[in-house]
Parts: sequence; structure tokens; C-alpha cells
Amino acid sequence: MNIKNFIKQCKRVLLVASKPDKDVFRASLKVTAIGMIIIGLVGFIIFMLFQLVGGF
Repeated sequence: MNIKNFIKQCKRVLLVASKPDKDVFRASLKVTAIGMIIIGLVGFIIFMLFQLVGGF
């Protein structure tokens, strides 16, 4: 892909893209926060299991 094609595609994406409204932003924020909490809890549980078992 050459540079001109890439720039043309970037312009097209920026023209179609729009700023999310408050409801969409809050929904994506909730999903992101819940995902981070779940991943953090899984990591913490794994860490605690290794500590209890006498990890390597």
C-alpha cells in the first residue's frame, strides 16, 4: 500500500467518524472498567494461589 492510498483512507475514516454522545461514552467506560477489574482480580487470585502453594 502506498502512502497516498493510506492518507486517502485515513481521511475517509476521519470524515465518517463522529464523537460519541454521553450515553455511548458511559457505556464504553463501564465495559472497560469492568474488564479491568475482572483482569485485576484474576491476576490477584493467581498471585495469592502461588503465594499459598509456595510458588516457584
